[in-house]
Amino acid sequence: MAGIGFELRKVLRKNTLLSYLEAYGLAAIIGSGPWALSIIALLLIGILSIGRIFPTDLIIQFLVMVTYLMAASLIISGFFQLMLTRFISDLIFKKREDLIIPNLFGCLTTISLASGVLGWAVSLFSELSPAIELTLICGLVVLTNLWIIIVFLSGMKQYYKIVFILFIGYCLMVLGALVIPPYGLLGLLQIFVVAQAVITFTLLVYVVREYPSSRLVSFEFLNGKQAFYSLAFCGLFYNIGVWIDKFVFWFHPDVSFNVVSMFRASYIYDLPIFIAYLAIIPGMAVFVLHMETDFADSNERFYHAVREGRPLHEIYMLKDQMVLDGRNSLFQIFKVQGITLALLLLWSDEILGLLGIDLAYLHLLYVDLVGVSLQVLVMAILNVMFYLDKRYISLILITVMMLSNLLLSWLSIQLGAQFYGYGFALSMLLATLLGIGMLNRKFERLEYETFMLQRS
Repeated sequence: MAGIGFELRKVLRKNTLLSYLEAYGLAAIIGSGPWALSIIALLLIGILSIGRIFPTDLIIQFLVMVTYLMAASLIISGFFQLMLTRFISDLIFKKREDLIIPNLFGCLTTISLASGVLGWAVSLFSELSPAIELTLICGLVVLTNLWIIIVFLSGMKQYYKIVFILFIGYCLMVLGALVIPPYGLLGLLQIFVVAQAVITFTLLVYVVREYPSSRLVSFEFLNGKQAFYSLAFCGLFYNIGVWIDKFVFWFHPDVSFNVVSMFRASYIYDLPIFIAYLAIIPGMAVFVLHMETDFADSNERFYHAVREGRPLHEIYMLKDQMVLDGRNSLFQIFKVQGITLALLLLWSDEILGLLGIDLAYLHLLYVDLVGVSLQVLVMAILNVMFYLDKRYISLILITVMMLSNLLLSWLSIQLGAQFYGYGFALSMLLATLLGIGMLNRKFERLEYETFMLQRS
């Protein structure tokens, strides 16, 4: 993500209060991505229209279906995102930028076919109308493409245009749902899919302009000699790990209900967890700002010195600086996210009251706020691991997070309502502590593994 780092450093050189606010705001939007904006947009649609423009049941069906689309698209695209990112990074390092767009289109083609076939297979068991099924399949294909295109945002220079496109796209979605004459559930889903398609294709235009090429499609990113499938499973397992607690609650009969056809929701779990995810935005801003400026820069200088055969004392000095920047970045994320968590815990009852949500959800919101704050730290630790090219260690950490979230979430249901949410929070705590221990060990052995274990 060096592209966004360069832009942030340029903004910070102004050294004014406004420049810092600008840098943090840009980092928050790029780091949080459209998923955070989509949560806000969906909440607005629900708050503004439920019971007034659309019946309550219809809005609930719409929000549940969109949530399933988000989950499925992130899991499917997760298999390709990190693998493609690493492949593109290697192309840039080799100065073969002409192959970027062909492999992007190859990836989009592959993921479109995969998501389309999966959506069609699932629709065979659906009791929805053909028009709604087709809209859902199109939405799944569009969203999987969007998450892949987001990978390329960091390599582009037109960040403010990107922010503007995201903002306008989601504003149009909210206005469309409120202004266009209602056509029931199908109309709401079509408005959502069209808005996502507008964002996706507009961003794709900017990506294509940034990396011109004479070829159209290439599938080299799938070549086993060049692809890193360990990263593919990192992305897949991470997204499953983030969503698995929701699926456990959605499909456990004691804590869920059928919304429409095969779509289920949890009457107690869903609302607090999705509100809590908005708390991730400040941490993501700090995450992007510090990781992609200080740590990214010191990481590049260390490995450049290794490749150039610089004196050993200089390599040691650069390594110490990189470790210092890495730990400082993690500390800054912990500090800012900790302050955000404390404020939100203090104001949680006012937030629920403002949104018109029953205060019975308050305890679960507390637990979920802690869980998502820990998730930011997990993401930061994994980011450092990926910079150090510790793919298999990252895969172990992600697998532990995924399995612990599955088992502990199931156990929390067995223990009773007072334990709901603890499975997610404890799994993130376990992953955070394990990740910090792994990272410290890798920092201590960095020189040895850099020179002696080149394929680790």
